[in-house]
Amino acid sequence: MKELNVIILAAGLGKRMNSSLPKVLHLLAGKSLLSHVLDTANSLLPHRICVVYGHGNDAVRNAIGNDGLIWVKQELQLGTGHALMQALPHLDKKGLTLVLYGDVPLISSETLQELISASLKENLALLTMRLDEPAGYGRIVRDTESNNIIAIIEDKDTNKDQQKIKEINTGIMVIPNANLHEWLPKLQNKNSQKEYYLTDIVAIAAKAGEKIEAAHPSNNWEVLGVNSKVQLAALERIYQRNYAEKLLEQGVTLTDPSRIDIRGELNCGKDVEIDINCIFEGEVMLGDGVKIGAHCILKNVEIGAGTIILPFSLIEDAGIGKNCRVGPFSRIRPGTNLADEIHIGNFVEIKNSSINFGSKINHLSYIGDATIGKKVNVGAGTITCNYDGVNKFQTVIEDDVFIGSDTQLIAPVKITSGSTIGAGSTITVDTLPEKLTLSRSKQRSITGWKRPAKK
Repeated sequence: MKELNVIILAAGLGKRMNSSLPKVLHLLAGKSLLSHVLDTANSLLPHRICVVYGHGNDAVRNAIGNDGLIWVKQELQLGTGHALMQALPHLDKKGLTLVLYGDVPLISSETLQELISASLKENLALLTMRLDEPAGYGRIVRDTESNNIIAIIEDKDTNKDQQKIKEINTGIMVIPNANLHEWLPKLQNKNSQKEYYLTDIVAIAAKAGEKIEAAHPSNNWEVLGVNSKVQLAALERIYQRNYAEKLLEQGVTLTDPSRIDIRGELNCGKDVEIDINCIFEGEVMLGDGVKIGAHCILKNVEIGAGTIILPFSLIEDAGIGKNCRVGPFSRIRPGTNLADEIHIGNFVEIKNSSINFGSKINHLSYIGDATIGKKVNVGAGTITCNYDGVNKFQTVIEDDVFIGSDTQLIAPVKITSGSTIGAGSTITVDTLPEKLTLSRSKQRSITGWKRPAKK
């Protein structure tokens, strides 16, 4: 394969987005439009990738990072041909250059491989497709006798006959570098937009007797661009639908494939079930037989086989073992690790804590910066008081501990193996093993006391 360069045009303002955020930084499935294109470009293993940026200036560069990219600034936006001229000094006169767009995020590597294959004879190759309603797109003009491509006419410059052409230009093309250095300087801006159109190199190539190849996308939605929030929302649904179909084909049960959002990578074992309106962010791994209830949000989570996550639970940057039960309305915060057969119940929040085999925290509790042993029962309303306003402290709860309801554990403190804590206690000192520890004021009734009356 010839040495491949990729140029991504990402300098557009995106006026119809009605946003101060550069268009290519708007998110699709939790990732910027430009990042989607870069991921696809990198999958082709190119020699170099150049990103031509303009509007947004360094905001685009700072958001993406360098990561081996060549960044080229287009100070004035004078058309796609002008944009490519800015990157020309970074391209050798050998090999091929693939032109992509930072606002066309769903183009697949498979389609691009087909396009590259079409150009391997050092020919100019265009990605085209046929539309029943081609208005708004540049038209592919072919010779009536040979059927060879001879030009691309932008929609605003078409005559009545050209407007009837159904084959349209997607803008994505592969150009031999030697030709690119020859053709770009010949571009002129004699058109209604007064811009230098990259598409004009097609007519230059045809006039020079060059054979122009064409390839076609596997799916029309691959080449849809984003110029407005309406179009962005439409592509979001296409992306999510495609991901849902892939999960279904893998054997995942989705209660409603139209009501799931994946904003990262979701990897599922066998017999996984996912209810409606769940969101998966970052890297999520679900083991065999995992069940996710409705309205859950999981971000960077690994969940072991047989675990059930009940509705309205939020789990982030955590690991959950096998055969656990979490929720409903549980919040598992970063740094938490649950071993196997753990029960975390309704309105329980856990942060930066390790909980070992068979322990239960079933109701209305906060556990932070804690290590909890095996087969511990934490009663409703228990709080690990881990913060003194400046520093965080650890709570250690050893195996076989029973903690009564409405208990406050003032860290740093250790609840030793086999301890029982009486309900309503505030524990400030390490407990003795196998003992009942409690801390309450003596109950009494006050004679003559009257409830306050409203004035």
